Amino acid sequence: MDTQQFKKLKVNTLPGRSGIMNVLELKDHIDFEVKRVYYITDITGDTGQHTHHREKELFVMVKGGCTAVIDSGNGLEDVRIESPSDALYVGNYVWHGFKDFDPDSVLMALSSTNYIPDRSDYIEDYQEYKDFLKTKE
Repeated sequence: MDTQQFKKLKVNTLPGRSGIMNVLELKDHIDFEVKRVYYITDITGDTGQHTHHREKELFVMVKGGCTAVIDSGNGLEDVRIESPSDALYVGNYVWHGFKDFDPDSVLMALSSTNYIPDRSDYIEDYQEYKDFLKTKE
């Protein structure tokens, strides 16, 4: 089991004459083939908090900022991401969700799996997640 992997990353920024290019070399930061890309826009509230049995994700703050709620084995903690140079790697069995979005924020995710409509890859109850981790120790 690939457990408790969480990293806050800095995206390389390359200033140019007409703007800034934000570059993230995936081979340096993720251990999976990207199967799906999605982004969250027009955000009106917090995302649902959960963990995945299989899915791993890389979240990139494209615009604006927000606070990630993370438990990677040390209890719940808030991690602020607030610029296009911020990204979070969230491995499987890392509890995560997002809150406190700035207006007009855009959060992009790169995922190791295609979407699973029956949500069998998810644990969406925090106590169930903590109990599950105890069985894996």
